[in-house]
Amino acid sequence: MAGVKKAKPDLTKKVHEVPHKPGVYLMRDRFNRVIYVGKARDLRKRVGSYFMPSKIAVADLKTRAMLDAVWDFETHTVQNEAESILLEGKLIKEYRPRYNVSFRDDKRFLLVKVDQTEEWPRFRLARFKKDDNARYFGPYAHAGALRQTLNFMRKKFGVLTFGRGSPTERELKSSTYQVPMKLSEITPEIYRERVVQACEFLEGHSREMMAELEKQMRAQAEKLDFEKAAELRNMLDDLRRTTRPTRRFTRGSLPTTIEPEAEVRALADALQLSKVPRVMECFDISNISTTHVVASMVCFRDGVPDKNCYRRYRIRTVEGQDDFASMAEVVRRRYSRILLEARDADPDTAEFSQENPAEALERVGHPERNHQSGSDRGIRLQTVQLPQRDPSTSLRSGRDDKKGGVSGRNDEHFVAVRLPDLIIVDGGKGQLSSACKELQRLGLHDLPIIGLAKEHEEIYRPGRALPLRLPEDSGALRLLQRIRDEAHRFANAYHQLLMKKRIGESVLDDCPGVSQHRKNLLLRKFGSVKRLRRASVEEIAATDGIGRKLAVDVHRFLQTH
Repeated sequence: MAGVKKAKPDLTKKVHEVPHKPGVYLMRDRFNRVIYVGKARDLRKRVGSYFMPSKIAVADLKTRAMLDAVWDFETHTVQNEAESILLEGKLIKEYRPRYNVSFRDDKRFLLVKVDQTEEWPRFRLARFKKDDNARYFGPYAHAGALRQTLNFMRKKFGVLTFGRGSPTERELKSSTYQVPMKLSEITPEIYRERVVQACEFLEGHSREMMAELEKQMRAQAEKLDFEKAAELRNMLDDLRRTTRPTRRFTRGSLPTTIEPEAEVRALADALQLSKVPRVMECFDISNISTTHVVASMVCFRDGVPDKNCYRRYRIRTVEGQDDFASMAEVVRRRYSRILLEARDADPDTAEFSQENPAEALERVGHPERNHQSGSDRGIRLQTVQLPQRDPSTSLRSGRDDKKGGVSGRNDEHFVAVRLPDLIIVDGGKGQLSSACKELQRLGLHDLPIIGLAKEHEEIYRPGRALPLRLPEDSGALRLLQRIRDEAHRFANAYHQLLMKKRIGESVLDDCPGVSQHRKNLLLRKFGSVKRLRRASVEEIAATDGIGRKLAVDVHRFLQTH
C-alpha cells in the first residue's frame, strides 16, 4: 500500500554474525547512503556497542542522531589494525559520510620515495605519489614507526634518508653512514647497491634480519640488560609495522564480507580435499603458566561456529609447558572418546579384533559428556578394541537414536557421534606430527588434518615437507583464521576462568577467623600471601576490617603454615 512507512529493521540479530576481527564498518540510512564509517580492532564488540540500550542512554546527541538514522550496516575484515586505518581513510574520502569528521580533509598517509636515477638516491617521506619514475613504498599508517624504521635503515644500510643531492661534507664524515665504510670512501655505484638492499628490506624481505634482532634481544635479556632488550623489542615492533605487507585499497578492491559456504568450498579446493569439509574441529593449547595448561576444541559447521560442540580440557599427563605433548593428549582424548561412543551407540557393528591398532586406547580414559561445562572428563580406565574396518568410514554415517538413548542412557541431548571432515591444530610441524601419531594409534589414518602456524599463516600437511601459503585475501585463509582465532579465544577464556578460581583458593582459607571477605581485603592490600607473610602484626592490623587480635592470629598462622 503506497504511503505506508516501512518499519525500521532490528539489527541486534545481525550483530551476532559480525566476526571478532579487525576491520571497518559502514552505517547506512534508509536510502542505503553511507552516513558513518568507523574502524575497530574487534568488529563484533564495536558494532554491538552501538545497539546496547545502556550505551545508547549515555551517548551524545550526535551519536544518538546517527543511530536514529541507521537502517543497516556492513562490515569488512582486514588483516591488521594498520590496514583498518588505511581502509577507513579511503572509505571516508570516497563516501564523505555526514557523521564523519576525520579524513574528510586532504590529509594523506605517508609514503617513502626513492629516485634511483639520482647519483646518490635518498629515501624521503612524501604524501603524494607522482608519475616521476621514482619508487614509492607505502602508504604507512604508523608515522612514528616509519620514522624509526628510516633511522634503522640509515644505520644498517648506510643510506641517506633526508636532504637532497650528493652527500654533504657532514654526511660524508658522519659515523651513521659507515656501513661497512664511510660514504667518502665509496663510489656512487657501491652506494646504489646499498639502496637496492634497503628497497628489498622495505618490500618485506627482512625475515633473517628480524630473526637476528630477536636473537640479540633475548641475549640482552639473559644478561639482565632489560633496558637494551626493551630498546631492541621496540625496534622490532616498529620494523614489523613498517615492513608488514599492507594491501592498497582502491575502488573495486574492497574486502568482501564473510561468505561461509564459498569459503568452505575454496578451502576444499586449496587443500585438494576429496570432499567439502562441512564439519571442522580446531585445537589450541593455552599454557600461559605451568599452573594451568588447558586446551580448547571448537567446531565449525558449514563455515560458522557450532558452539554446542565446543569442548575444553585441562591437560593432565604433561609436566611443564610442552605444546607437542599437550596437543597429543587432547587429540587422543577427543577421538578416543568419539570412538568409544560409536561402539556404545552401535555395538552390533563392532566386530572386535585383537590385532587392531586401536589397542593403543588401552590407557585412555573413558569420558562421559558434561553438557553444562562442555568439557571431557576421564572417568575410568578401560581396554578398547575397535572394528577391523576403517573407523572413520563407520562413524561418518552416524545415526540419531530417538527411541531411548544409547547403552541404556535416556539422554534427550544425545547426538550421533561423527568424526569431522577436517582437523586443524594451531601450530606448525611439531604440533601436527604429535596429533598425527595419536590419530594413527587410534586407527584414524585417513582423517584429513592440517597445522596452521600463526606467524606467517603457513599451512602444514602430513607427508608434505614444504608448507602451503594462501593469498592474504583468500576466503579459505580467512576461514582458517576465524577458526584458529576462535579456538584461541575459547582456550584463553578457560585459562582465565581457572586462574580466577585459583585466586580464590588460598592458604588463608584454613586460617581461623578469616572469612572470604577478610581474605579479599588482605589480598587486595598486600597483593599475595607471600607479601602478607612478610608483613608485621602492625601492618596487618592496619588493614580495614582486620583488628589487632585477628592480625596476631593471621601472623602466627602464616609463620607456622
